[in-house]
Amino acid sequence: MRIGFIGCGAMGSAIIGGIVAGGICGPEEIMGADVNAETRERAGARHGIMVTESNKAVFDWADYVFLAVKPQFLAGLIEEIAEDVREEQVIISIAAGWSLDKLGEAFGRPVKLVRVMPNTPAMVGEGMSAACAGEGVAEEEMEQVMALLSGFGKAQQVPESLFDAVISTSGSGPAYVYMFIEALADAAVMEGMPRAQAYEFAAQTVLGSAKMVLETGLHPGALKDMVCSPAGTTIEAVRVLEEKNFRSAVIEGAHAAAERSREMQKK
Repeated sequence: MRIGFIGCGAMGSAIIGGIVAGGICGPEEIMGADVNAETRERAGARHGIMVTESNKAVFDWADYVFLAVKPQFLAGLIEEIAEDVREEQVIISIAAGWSLDKLGEAFGRPVKLVRVMPNTPAMVGEGMSAACAGEGVAEEEMEQVMALLSGFGKAQQVPESLFDAVISTSGSGPAYVYMFIEALADAAVMEGMPRAQAYEFAAQTVLGSAKMVLETGLHPGALKDMVCSPAGTTIEAVRVLEEKNFRSAVIEGAHAAAERSREMQKK
């Protein structure tokens, strides 16, 4: 299986690294193209993959091709490479705001398309990806795509109708978590803890808490209750967070991200 990447920036490189580290494909089975020479050479040196400045070279060589460019550059890229896509190739887009219908219209002819929404924790092998297949993608081809996505974290097939929810939760979600970690660390610094130590305590707390949700299968509310001793410190903090509309702020922020995603698809 030959895997191509158009775009070797942060997300493209993260996906490549996860695929190689997960043993899904060897670096000799991956080719990446990027308009920026420094970016593509860095990806080649870091992952041991073949790199080129030619998008056409990738399409001539690969069986599966990731379009890992920013959404605002995707229309121009598709216009450039549409004629190079072979009938049997599977094209995997990770661009927010580009539905399968919008992608199909841009190509202007039947193409095997898979829409994917990964997130930045893919860089450390802990990504969360959603995927949905367009018409013409065979079951075994989709299984290959899911195997690739599982190389850098968890992956699930999700109806495209839920992609705005995916974007607002896992796609944009890391930013909300980083803001929480920063705020929690700031609180520790306010209490006298050194900055570097505060970041480690806050980040590890989030990591461990998330792992408990995934591995115990318990409701997050039940896990929260386990920490809240009667008349204790935690329940007092929870009281203040509720008073400040903490949960409502998170819900409204994620809803705004979903609304923006819907707006982007209309353009």
